Amino acid sequence: MKRFALLLLLCMCMVAPLSAQDLSKVYEKVSPAVVAILTKENTIVTNANNVSETVATGGLGSGFMVSDRLIVTAAHVVRVPESIMVQFSDGEVIAATVLTSYQSADIALIGLSRPKKNATIVAFADSNKVKIGEQVFVIGVPLGVGFSLSSGYVSAFKRQPYGKNPFVSSEFIQTDAAINQGNSGGPMFNMKGEVIGVVSHIKSKSGGSDGIGYATSSNLATKLLLNNTMPWFGAEFFSLSGKYAKLFNLPQANGLLVQRVATNSIFGRMGVHEGDVEVMIGKQRLIMGGDIILAFNGITYDITDEALIKLADFANSLAKNPSFEIKVLRQGKIITLKSK
Repeated sequence: MKRFALLLLLCMCMVAPLSAQDLSKVYEKVSPAVVAILTKENTIVTNANNVSETVATGGLGSGFMVSDRLIVTAAHVVRVPESIMVQFSDGEVIAATVLTSYQSADIALIGLSRPKKNATIVAFADSNKVKIGEQVFVIGVPLGVGFSLSSGYVSAFKRQPYGKNPFVSSEFIQTDAAINQGNSGGPMFNMKGEVIGVVSHIKSKSGGSDGIGYATSSNLATKLLLNNTMPWFGAEFFSLSGKYAKLFNLPQANGLLVQRVATNSIFGRMGVHEGDVEVMIGKQRLIMGGDIILAFNGITYDITDEALIKLADFANSLAKNPSFEIKVLRQGKIITLKSK
């Protein structure tokens, strides 16, 4: 019995270093594809005198290269940026812009202003083949302290069947790998160095890494980001329906209250107005004073799947025909804004 226990201990000691060595090799291969994303945006806050004001804030997140000009990240990392700078592991910094973004899935695609020379590119794996208990690792820039690795296992899946409506699609892989602020948008790899998820968020009582981490599945990211052509309009919205629609005295059942608008974006160039006063309605924080969008190119905004699918089809058609108009409610009047 003692001889068996000793043999088992020797085997464990021999296996562990090999596993760590394998992970080290995979890390060296894929880590140059991971980037830090530095953003600047304008935010409405309420100061000590209870007056709303616009302040410039900086943001930090992670991402990874899927071509020499395209980078995948989390949607909340690049929500309404005035500028984006991408920093690579070799120290090079290149400006970027948002190409497309899906808030419900928390994924976005950004494009570099010029190609990255000698770019390291990583590929997506089929997330449907991922198993609970499978070992994974995450690379990112947690807390802004530089590129680092954390490893763990797939704990569970949080799946919502997604169909033709991209605005409500979500599919997350749960992991116990350590995730901190700054990891958002970074890749979750399998042990082959293939991306199986895009790091989204963590549920934690302390606010640190001691919680449950989630990553958007690679299959959903591929479907929405690489196989669609929906542009980024450059605004943050709050959907008005039910009691909110009545509160804002909408002439229809639903509308989109514009919260913030990026200056150099489609909506920014169209002259869409953002809000300028921060208020709390119950437990909901809202920025008031902005336009309320009622229709896109004659398609009335509604929260039904049928209407949202029509809006998605319209948005995807803009790659071929970028001219369109929107109807907005502004200070009690309905006006039409046209794309520029």
